[in-house]
Amino acid sequence: MSARFGRTELPGQQEKALRSAIRIEWWTIAFLAVAITMVYLVMGSSQAMKAAWIEDMLSLAPPFAFLLAVRLVNKRPNAKYPYGYHRSVGVAHLVAGVALFTMGAFLTFDSASGLISAEHPPIGGVVLFGQTIWLGWLMMAAMALTIPLPIWFGRVKMRLAKELHDKVLYADADMNKADWMTAAGSIVGVAGIGLGLWWADSAAALFIAVSILWDGCKNMKASITDLMDTRATTFDDGRPHPVTEKVDDLLRGLPWVKEVGSRTRDQGHVFHIESFIVPRPGMMPSLEELAEARDACIDLDWKVQDIVLVPIEELPEEVGGPDRNRQSERNR
Repeated sequence: MSARFGRTELPGQQEKALRSAIRIEWWTIAFLAVAITMVYLVMGSSQAMKAAWIEDMLSLAPPFAFLLAVRLVNKRPNAKYPYGYHRSVGVAHLVAGVALFTMGAFLTFDSASGLISAEHPPIGGVVLFGQTIWLGWLMMAAMALTIPLPIWFGRVKMRLAKELHDKVLYADADMNKADWMTAAGSIVGVAGIGLGLWWADSAAALFIAVSILWDGCKNMKASITDLMDTRATTFDDGRPHPVTEKVDDLLRGLPWVKEVGSRTRDQGHVFHIESFIVPRPGMMPSLEELAEARDACIDLDWKVQDIVLVPIEELPEEVGGPDRNRQSERNR
């Protein structure tokens, strides 16, 4: 049975990518469950370890958000939700971003306070197999064990996010990068305490907290702009998505089209496109010609789920109408 996003049937490559993404998110949750337990058992009074533990717990948000969103978007559009359930991806993205931002702000304040007040976190010993060893060794060993898998997870998820145009999966890949950087920072902080540098722990905790806060800011901004129907961008928000230009180029090549301009709404995984077309004089398209043009646009990319072709006398300003063109000339 083919995998789908709502009424959009996925091509073979994207279908395979979706199944891989679901599997790797379950693996991520299993790994984080082990890592969270392990770090909790050895974190002691270290600020850096506490920040790393909280960061690991927050890392559960994107995988759960992705798995929930995938279930919701598979529902078909209905009378109540005529555009389908694809916006659940944006909502999940926003929830994850707010959680990261809130906790990052709290940890930044907490870590900075500890650094300013010159707190000296004690790290004692623990009896293990009849021998007393410094707890810091266990802390560093635990954090070292949490480094390799997040690096691999992040690389795989980044590739899958591009194939599926999934910004929640991209945010999760970004979180995996923060995970291993956090682990490395915690090791440095604990090692600093062992060397007598009391400030190293709070400094490492502050580094981790700022990293979480930065991730929260980026993801909140991206999710809010998507929910506000900003111009559709690539999965990493790096540039405008090329599908809009492809649609305009295809329509512009039709014999009855004089001018064309499109606006693209990113629904989560798929796009809804409105293309405004100024026909050539005396060449108003028939219903058959409009249907053929619509189908050709949908065939360009699997993400083009809905497209509306609107014959119009003059292009609206926001898609390249005359007022916008005159403004562009003045700006030059």
